[in-house]
Amino acid sequence: MSVMAGTDSAGRDRERSRRAHERQLAYQENKARRARGREADYIRDMRAKSAAVRAVLEQVRPVPPDARVLEVGAGAHGLVFFFGSSRAIGCDPLAREYAALFPAWQRRVPTLSAAGEALPFADAVFDVVLCDNVVDHALDPAGIVSELVRVLAPGGLLFFTVNVHHQVYAWAARAVAVLEGAGIAVPIAAFADHTVHLTPDAAADLFAGLPLDIVETNCERRSRGAGQRRRPADVITTLFFKNALFHLVAVRTPSPAPARSNHAPL
Repeated sequence: MSVMAGTDSAGRDRERSRRAHERQLAYQENKARRARGREADYIRDMRAKSAAVRAVLEQVRPVPPDARVLEVGAGAHGLVFFFGSSRAIGCDPLAREYAALFPAWQRRVPTLSAAGEALPFADAVFDVVLCDNVVDHALDPAGIVSELVRVLAPGGLLFFTVNVHHQVYAWAARAVAVLEGAGIAVPIAAFADHTVHLTPDAAADLFAGLPLDIVETNCERRSRGAGQRRRPADVITTLFFKNALFHLVAVRTPSPAPARSNHAPL
């Protein structure tokens, strides 16, 4: 790949990420208007989800009430706001905007505007790191995962999810990127809202070689609810699944010690 082609590709990725953030903010602004007067309903659901995730982690080891907890991509309704830690923090590129839109719960935990690819924290400073369905909206999923592990202390717990899809959507996303690179707009929400379409294997590969003990991983495909009539199209969506949920729980292991050199210091 030429330098010019690489620059063009990076520019398209940044533009796709910018549009995804704009669409997400517009979506949450509409949700904030609908939520007025119904904050208690949102809070109930957020409490339940946070409690369920905490229970999953506590099957591995207890999480004390003063655990140092970070949620990367805390978003508008993150896990961190009702996770139950006195030393929790959330980060998100749109943190400032979300704090203004949803003060009823955003004020419970400090948040800061930061990209997951470059977290403004020292190494190994958190006991729990959460990242719930974030990296497919970002520029560099592998870079974010590397940062999650970098800031997690040895023995710390990682909870990670991301939507994954059949390989056909990754092929389609690449075709859309080529068309957009040629100046042809493709206004399809599925591709505007995601910077990358990961397969289950690609999601698992994000963790290859990292200092983690993988405790649990699975991929849950969504199906129609009980009582809903199946449609002929359901056969196609079962084969070519979209938005299945990849889920991983891991424990940070100590990083390997640097190899000893036989050379005398300079």
